[in-house]
Amino acid sequence: MTQKRLRVLLAEADSSETTEALRALYPETEKGMELTVVSTVATLLATIGVVKPEIILLDLSMSLREPRDAVHLVHRTAPGVPLIVIAESARKQQAERSLKQGAMDYVLRGSIDLQRLARVLSAALERNSLQRVTELLRDPLTELYTRDGLLTVGSRRQDEAHGNGGALVLVCALFDNLQTLREELGPGAADRALHDVASLLKGCCRRSDVVARLGEAHFAILGVDAAAPSAQVMRNRLEQHLAVLNRTRLPQDAVELRTSIGSWSAQDERSFADFLDSVQSPLVLASMGMKTKSVPEGNRIRV
Repeated sequence: MTQKRLRVLLAEADSSETTEALRALYPETEKGMELTVVSTVATLLATIGVVKPEIILLDLSMSLREPRDAVHLVHRTAPGVPLIVIAESARKQQAERSLKQGAMDYVLRGSIDLQRLARVLSAALERNSLQRVTELLRDPLTELYTRDGLLTVGSRRQDEAHGNGGALVLVCALFDNLQTLREELGPGAADRALHDVASLLKGCCRRSDVVARLGEAHFAILGVDAAAPSAQVMRNRLEQHLAVLNRTRLPQDAVELRTSIGSWSAQDERSFADFLDSVQSPLVLASMGMKTKSVPEGNRIRV
């Protein structure tokens, strides 16, 4: 059986030290690694889709206007690929700040510690394994994450936010008239409407955000590295996209969404599951016809 090789994409102006360190961990004689080396950020971005790397290493000195610009751009281009920053010892603080721009970890050039590099790569591979597992947690109709998928990914994003001082925002949505569409127009029309809602949610968020179908008519968007005010911005964007969608549909099959929003910071002691429940619970009660004055109904979008 052919051993699977680790695909590594390295972007560095002078890659000799890093290449030697990687070769020491994955000797060429054992064929344990497939290493691709590029020397510019533009080439890196163009190569990602071809190489399909499992890990990206980026030289922090390959900056655009400011070193973190390159980190942010690479992370936005390949949000699911672990990104490791390489920096001079004098730029250690910049390397640490890059963790808030999407980098998973960093190593310092000059005397690369093989043990640290091995730990960093091992953590990246563990994250990849988790990603492959969560890919199985997809809703077959919409291809969005299921509730279990969101809990798995969300808990991981929360752990990362604890480490880098980041924040999360959450928009939960209830497809308010799904059952009405099913009863009046049939199951086919309801399924098409669910597809439209899934596309709508994916279309109004960033590539680094996570979209899930929590239940029959319940959905969620998890915004990563986003401050609390972003939740209302995301809700407003969703409302605008819904208005555009409903202009393409007949009045009798217009989609109605009810939304609820919340935010989480690194100082928040709630688990991700508790955070999700706190934001979704008003919509769950609304869907059960249990709206009371003590339970906020959220924002109902009707077009």
